[in-house]
Amino acid sequence: MIIKKELMMRLKDLGLNSYESKLWVALLSRGISTAGELSDIANVPRSRTYDVLESLEKKGFVIMKIGKPIKYMSVPPEEVLTRVKKKVVEETKKKSEFLEKLKKSTMINELNFIYKKGIDMVDVTELTGSLKGRNSIYNQMDSMLKSAEREVIIHTTDVGTIRVLDYLRGTLEKLAKRKVKVMLAAPINKETERYLKELSPNVEIKKSNLKARFVIIDRKEILFALTDDSHVHPSYDTGIWVNTPFFASAMAELFELAWKDMPKIRVRVKR
Repeated sequence: MIIKKELMMRLKDLGLNSYESKLWVALLSRGISTAGELSDIANVPRSRTYDVLESLEKKGFVIMKIGKPIKYMSVPPEEVLTRVKKKVVEETKKKSEFLEKLKKSTMINELNFIYKKGIDMVDVTELTGSLKGRNSIYNQMDSMLKSAEREVIIHTTDVGTIRVLDYLRGTLEKLAKRKVKVMLAAPINKETERYLKELSPNVEIKKSNLKARFVIIDRKEILFALTDDSHVHPSYDTGIWVNTPFFASAMAELFELAWKDMPKIRVRVKR
């Protein structure tokens, strides 16, 4: 039985491996069948067929009919999707509840103690990291912002402004509530201005003509992009994170010199 590669790849998203996908599709084409028949149709070794069908049954993709010989009946795809979705929701809820419990557990305090103790022993020159891919860059940026205590400096591009607000709006709102000073500089156009209206009034915004992307946190750590986000694919976007007050403080002072001459943007933001 010939199955399109695209279909096989999509079935992996449902949590099926290669053998499971082949046998399930084969059973769908028959409605009801024996393990031997399915093995021949799907070109799956008979020594593996029963185990794979048992796995499919546990996942809710097939129903086993008791008898001699044992036969298997396919579950309608719509029903399968419903079952998979329900399982994903339940597992996500359980994991979320588990992680929330961990936040309040003594284990986190112990791990934080070990981490901080270890960091104190690390040479400051080793506190650097290379980030590949736009998601990795923004994940690191979000983590940095959450640790901010006094000041956050963000300089980005026009398209970067939209992404920053889409990805980090929630974190920026929390910083504003904590009275952390946030300065955002970027080229502003009509489209970015529309996004800025959704931002907290406690975030100070100025227009910049510089072509640069960087974030400075409390003048201690800095993340800067090495690529132009308007000319590079997201998967090839690259950034460097450095945790060093010496460099971060110097960059913050240079930014402040430019910040004084940047025109302030006045947008009607939410209150």
